[in-house]
Amino acid sequence: MKSNILFLFIAAFLSVNFASDKPAYKLFDKNGKEVSYKKMLKALNKADAVLIGELHNNPISHWAELVITEDLAKMHPEGLTLGAEMFEADNQLILDEYLKGYFPAKKFEADARLWPNYKTDYKPLVEFAKEKKYRFVATNIPRRYASIVFKHGFNGLNKLSEEAKKYIAPLPPEYDAKLKCYSDMIEAGKQMGDTCGYYPKAQAIKDATMAYFILKNIEPGKIFIHYNGAYHSDNYESIVWYLKRKKPDLKILTVTTVEQKNIDVLNEENKLKADYIFAVPESMTKTY
Repeated sequence: MKSNILFLFIAAFLSVNFASDKPAYKLFDKNGKEVSYKKMLKALNKADAVLIGELHNNPISHWAELVITEDLAKMHPEGLTLGAEMFEADNQLILDEYLKGYFPAKKFEADARLWPNYKTDYKPLVEFAKEKKYRFVATNIPRRYASIVFKHGFNGLNKLSEEAKKYIAPLPPEYDAKLKCYSDMIEAGKQMGDTCGYYPKAQAIKDATMAYFILKNIEPGKIFIHYNGAYHSDNYESIVWYLKRKKPDLKILTVTTVEQKNIDVLNEENKLKADYIFAVPESMTKTY
C-alpha cells in the first residue's frame, strides 16, 4: 500500500514538473520528426552551403545562427565563409577593412549601412568572423537598386553604370513568376496597386544577387553559411532556386524558424519548409 502511494506521489510530482516545463524551441526535420541539435549539426557539417532563414525579430533565430556557426567552426577545420542578407554588396570593402582591423568597431558601425538591430543580432556573427579570420560576404543588392526594380522592373537596371552592375547579379536575371514565393507576392502586390508585377521582381533581384555572391565566394572544402530572412530560403525556393539553377550539384541544407502556439508537434503547414525547423512558441519575446 505504501509503495502504491509513493508511486502515485512520484507520478504526480513528475507530471506537474514536466507540465510546467517551458522549452524555448523544439527542433524538427522537414517531415516533422523531432531531431537532436547534434544530429542536425552532423548533417550541416557535410553541406557546401547552409542557409539559415531567420524571423528578423525572433531571439531564437539569432541565437541559432550564432551557436550553429560556432559549433560548425569547431567541427570543420577547413573553415567557414559567412555571408548575409543584412549587408549590401557595395559595403564589402568597409566590411573587409574592419575584419582586417584597420579601424575600430565604432568607426565601422558609423560608416556602414547597418540594420537597426545590428548590435544585438548581427554584431556577434561579425565579431566571430573577425576573431576566426573568416571571410564575411555582403551578399545583398544595394537597396537603392532594389527600389529601382520595385518602380520600373528589371529593365530599370539597364541604365546603371557598369560599376554599379558589379553589385548585382548578371542581368537580366532568370525569373519564374510561377514559384510560390513570387506568385504569392504578385497577389499581395495587386492589393498595393502593383499592376505590373514589380513587387515580386524586387524580391527576386535580391534572391538572384544573394545567390550570385554566394556562388562567387564558395571555396572548396569550406562551408558557406548564409543568414537571411526565412522567406528568402523557405520551401527550397528564392535563393535556393537560383543556386540550383546555376549549380545543380551544390549540396545545400536549409534551416528555418517558425512560430506556433503549441510546439510539441510541427504544424502541417510548416513541414517541408526547410531541412531543419526550429519551432518557437508564439509567445516568445521579440528583439524589436
